[in-house]
Amino acid sequence: MARPGSPVRGSRTGRPIMALLDLLGRRWVLRIMWELRDESLGFRQIQLRCDEMSPSVLSQRLDELKEADVLELLEERYRLTAEGRELLRVLAPLRAWATRWAQRSRAVTVAPD
Repeated sequence: MARPGSPVRGSRTGRPIMALLDLLGRRWVLRIMWELRDESLGFRQIQLRCDEMSPSVLSQRLDELKEADVLELLEERYRLTAEGRELLRVLAPLRAWATRWAQRSRAVTVAPD
């Protein structure tokens, strides 16, 4: 599990930034967090919003995010914890940068969120 102080990819000592990058670098993690940004969702709702990823992968990612205290499960619905909401807030400048980058590169049409 990606937790500060535990060995992760790129850091045998588990430096906090490396633990975070390991967690965020896992497939679907950021997408799951994004889908939970405004509301709590059930398992199947998340799966549908994430291009119907496999149930086993979704289950694994949800467990990892719960263990990292980024989300919680309440009454069969997942929602971001205070830590998860704060993490999305600090990632917001990256989203703005990515939009400007896409516009500058003219490689893609930027769709609204």
